[in-house]
Amino acid sequence: MPKRRHSGLDARYSRTAYLMLLPAIVFFVVFTYLPIGNLLTTSVHSGPQANEFAGLGNYSRAVSDPAVRHAFVITVIFAVATTVGALVLGLGLALLLDRPLRGRVAFRALLLVPYLTSVAIVGLLWRNILDPELGILNRLLDAVGLPEQQWLVTSPLATIIGVMLWQHAGYAMVLFLADLQGIPDVYHEAATIDGAGPVRRFRHVTLPLLAPTTLFVSIISVITGLQAFGQAYIITDGGPAGATDLYVFHVFNVAFEARDFGYSSALSFLLVVVILAATAVQLRYGRRGEVQY
Repeated sequence: MPKRRHSGLDARYSRTAYLMLLPAIVFFVVFTYLPIGNLLTTSVHSGPQANEFAGLGNYSRAVSDPAVRHAFVITVIFAVATTVGALVLGLGLALLLDRPLRGRVAFRALLLVPYLTSVAIVGLLWRNILDPELGILNRLLDAVGLPEQQWLVTSPLATIIGVMLWQHAGYAMVLFLADLQGIPDVYHEAATIDGAGPVRRFRHVTLPLLAPTTLFVSIISVITGLQAFGQAYIITDGGPAGATDLYVFHVFNVAFEARDFGYSSALSFLLVVVILAATAVQLRYGRRGEVQY
């Protein structure tokens, strides 16, 4: 009897758990898995209405398309640069604001505001700031006697990388800061007793204990970088001469400028595969350095 009662309770708990999970399951099925399935179906069709079966023709076309390779290379550079920058800036700001500085709470909030601002607003803001004639950035350079710059002509990719970091570094900072404040002081005290200086304590104590957060930030940053669209669309329009033709921006043009929905669906599905592969590699090798405490 006790065993039967115990199994009955387990079944009741299981039903309750599935009932609680049902809204999330429905959400993911409707807004994630069904669209991916529809994307895959559309990707094997061609024609103005994507109603002609093309098999793997769209995929073979994508692999041999130089414009796709160009957009993919630029996007990989963008994703790697923004990921490394987010890790370095986020950790640096977290270390700085983890100290007992006056007004540090206000600084934390201010640094997080760009991340909470929509990509469209950030893009419009920086497009005006970087304007060569009316932008405030060139006005400041002129005020201090420095030559004005054509930011979106001479270094467009570096410029939108900088905008991306300005928007997302605060998010990485918050994550690193939360993890830093969770590290027990006993580890640093033990390292100090053993004769470790600040640099050695950071290298051999702090960094290993921050490995889970570092892995999470790197995964999120890579995914965000590979999916970036608003920066190229609003600030540079993919120019000049395709210098900022990010992959999703290229897919957007194929879909809504060329009206080739089958081909654009194939390109989108290839991006899904690349993101899954990149995430799997990061999880596979990133967990090696994790330290539990």
